[in-house]
This record gives sequence, C-alpha cells and structure tokens, in this order.
Amino acid sequence: MIIVLVMALAGAIGGAVGAAQAEGGRSSHDRQLLFYNHSYGVFDRETADAIEHSDYLRDFANLQVRTTTGTGGQTWTGRYLMGRETYLELFGVGDVAGQDGTLGSAGLGLSTERAGDLATVTARLKDEGVADPIEFLQTRDFGDGVPVPWFDAILTTTEYDAFDAWAMEYRPEYFADPRGNTEPPRYPGDVGRERYLSDDYRTHLMRDVTSVRIAVTEGDLADTVPLLRAGGFTVRTVAGGGVVAKGGGTTIRLDVVPRANAGMQQVDMSLNRPVKERHVERIGNSTLTVGPGSRAVWTFARNGTH
Repeated sequence: MIIVLVMALAGAIGGAVGAAQAEGGRSSHDRQLLFYNHSYGVFDRETADAIEHSDYLRDFANLQVRTTTGTGGQTWTGRYLMGRETYLELFGVGDVAGQDGTLGSAGLGLSTERAGDLATVTARLKDEGVADPIEFLQTRDFGDGVPVPWFDAILTTTEYDAFDAWAMEYRPEYFADPRGNTEPPRYPGDVGRERYLSDDYRTHLMRDVTSVRIAVTEGDLADTVPLLRAGGFTVRTVAGGGVVAKGGGTTIRLDVVPRANAGMQQVDMSLNRPVKERHVERIGNSTLTVGPGSRAVWTFARNGTH
C-alpha cells in the first residue's frame, strides 16, 4: 500500500530534512528494526495496462489488481505482485491522486517485525538529525464505510520531488479483522510481513524481492537516508552520489538523477524453485528476465521510453 496523505496534513506540516547526509559505512545502531516491505512505481499507461493484463505475470506471481480506500477516503488503484514477505505495487499515471500519480514517482515502505519497534525507530530518527518525525495513521475501508486501523507510519517529511519513503508498523486491529486474511502470530508481538501476506505465493514462481534500484533526486535521497540508518540498514555511498542500503535480506539502491529521470529502474526477485531455461518477457516498456536458476530481474525503461 502507498502512503496517500490527507492534504490537510501535508499543508499543516512543511519542510524537508534537507540537511541529512548520505554517509557511508555501517549503521550506528545495533539492531535491525526496519525491513523492506514493498516499493511502488508509477509507469506510462502502456506499461501499466500490459502488467495488468499479462497472462505470464499471473502465472509467474500472485498478481492482484485492486482499488484501496485509505485514510480520509483517499483511493488508489494498483497492480500487486505478492511474495512471501515482500511485494511490489505498480501504478499507471493517474492511478493515484496528485503528485504520487505522476510519471516517474516512486516510493518505499519499510516495516517492523515486532510490535513497539516503530517507537524505537522514531527515537533513532532524532539521533539521525530528524528533529520532528511525522506520525501518521493509515486506515483501510473494506467497503462498509467503517475505517479499520491498518498501520502506523513515520515520515521524515511531507515534501518531496518524486520519491517518498516511510517506516510502518501494522496495527493489531487489522490482524484481528478476518477480512484482512492475515495469519496467526508466530511469536508474541508478531506484526511481521510474512504474517501479513498470504501463502498464495507458493503456487507461483516469484518468492520475494531481493533488491530494488530506484532513481531519485538529490533532495529526496537526503530525506531518505536518515530513515534507512535509523532502521538499521548499512548505508554506503556509491559513485554519482547515490547509496546502497543493505540489511534484512533486501538490497536498496537509490541513484541520484534529475527529476525528469526519476523512477523505478530495476527489481530483482528470488524464485520458489530454480528454472533451467532463461525466459524473457516484454511487458509494455519493461523486460522481465526469469532464470536460469532461482532469480528473476525486471528492468523498466526510463519514464516509459523505449
């Protein structure tokens, strides 16, 4: 799910982190608290429609297409590739209201596995130079007009060019609602990704997202690095001013580009079983390469260009 903020919140709380630095080296924190949950990208209509109607994708992954109603009645229509613990959220231009629905927009959700860890992340953010982390409750309406608390979220800013990232922790009310189709806890305080997602991935090839590469502006990167570090990721600066963040099983690479070149570039995925042959599937202005072995790579053309 994407963070669709109530416009009043964005208007009332302004300012970006700005001064945050993408420093290299290991996280200064001793425990990983945040893990890659999902990322989203906004693509040209040709690519979005091709994803939605691809027979190959429906066989390859647990592909869902749905419209979600969140806080304040905000709605968004996405295409979802669901794995064991991680997933992808894919939009066409206009599928999300406002800035989040423009070509090249992207986002990153990082979640906790244990109840209460989001509070620790919030405290860590202040150590990383974010004086006033922004707290937000996302709700979900299953169609009866009664919002159910879905997850708590923390943001470093509500102002961004094309990329926003947030920390999140699923709420017990959501796990308690049978319409969420979630699993029982595996341990006390389990609010983890595997519990949230269904086991339908087992009947498909895709297992999980192992790495993502997203092009972002310099300002958006500066606002994101404190969140990565507070979550326990090891953040290393790479050539061109971008960063690679590692931790928790998924590698996140953010490359610095002008706004016109921003957007999701590549997603690597693990498979439930190895395949002998290499398969290349053209999906709109993107290419999914599956195998050989237990890996798939999905590359996207820059902002939908060929």
